[in-house]
Amino acid sequence: MKQPSLAVITLAILSTLTLNSHAQDGMPITVSGFGTGALTMTNSDQAEFNRTNQAAGVGKDARPGVDSNLGLQATAKYSDNVSFTIQGLVRKNGNNDQFGAELAWAFAKIKLNDEFSLRLGRIGLPVYMISDVRNVGYANIMLRPPNEVYRQVTADNTDGADIIYQHSFGDSTLTAQAAVGRSKVRAPGNYYIEFKPVVSTQVVLENGAFTYRLGHSRATFGLYENASLNGLVTTVRNVGLTSILAELPLTDIKGTFNSAGISMDYNNIVGQAEYAKRKTDTRLVQDTSSWYVMAGYRYGKFVPYVMHGDVKQDSRRSFSTLPTTGPLAPLGAAINGAIKGGLQSTTAIGLRWDFYKSAAFKIQMDRIKTREGNGYFINAKPGFAGSSVNVYAAGIDFVF
Repeated sequence: MKQPSLAVITLAILSTLTLNSHAQDGMPITVSGFGTGALTMTNSDQAEFNRTNQAAGVGKDARPGVDSNLGLQATAKYSDNVSFTIQGLVRKNGNNDQFGAELAWAFAKIKLNDEFSLRLGRIGLPVYMISDVRNVGYANIMLRPPNEVYRQVTADNTDGADIIYQHSFGDSTLTAQAAVGRSKVRAPGNYYIEFKPVVSTQVVLENGAFTYRLGHSRATFGLYENASLNGLVTTVRNVGLTSILAELPLTDIKGTFNSAGISMDYNNIVGQAEYAKRKTDTRLVQDTSSWYVMAGYRYGKFVPYVMHGDVKQDSRRSFSTLPTTGPLAPLGAAINGAIKGGLQSTTAIGLRWDFYKSAAFKIQMDRIKTREGNGYFINAKPGFAGSSVNVYAAGIDFVF
């Protein structure tokens, strides 16, 4: 598949930097990287399976784009208390059906004392259990984070600042983080979502084989340049449905996202689970409850695992007062269609094989059942709603 020049140039420059940095002793820049090379396919051509913010997905033909990426990171240590980090990432995005390069991280870190650190710049947005490593496949047991939870907040990073507190006592380490900034996400459909501001906090407790996390985020955001939603809201305004219009704002929307998670690696038993609730002031971005549970067992270098996730809509899925007959019936159907979110559940089985010290081979099969719509599938054909689809993927995760 042809790739845009920006991605190719970025990969070439960062790869050259990586080779040079390792070749020169005493260079004050540390360069590392990660990536996944995977093929993904489904058993259906009636819709496409994709990951968050991807404009295109896969059907029956195996393609590398959904689960493949490459990231390179450089950190320069200015002094014992000041460092600079930059991370570039190449993956499929929301602009087109090709790979694109993006600046994932770019921040200065200031160590205030032994327990407090301040970061300024573009930082990872701490909204999930694996926010900082969601794109680093090697750091995770599963081949990909479950869409049921990890599509609820689509921003990966924020331009702003955070402060981190970390303290160890006995066998436990407590980390608290508060971040504030703004984020702009190009979404599939050639529109964008802007969070301005977004405030995110989390508390993480690591105790032996267990990690516990609580998180809370809130933001004011808007949906911009969405032609279909703009047209729908304009029509609602023109026909005088003022009570309906009040529940369909596209800008200055207040939203919150609360989540809790736990992970474990105990006596060869591995597990991870998250539960999250999203609430907003617009019916066009639905209130949801989502969760998943993953469990596996380590046999030497092999980890077979199973995962189940689900998402449900907490906000109403229709306006009962809209007309179902007469000249306004098509408008009523369009409004009720717009306020219905994707509902689905996924049951997955997979296997991780750590065949090399810095590389792991994974295979995973997902059985996705959609409900009352297309779930999180895109480019669905008529009649797809309510279908069940198998997703097959195999790939190699690596770090260097």
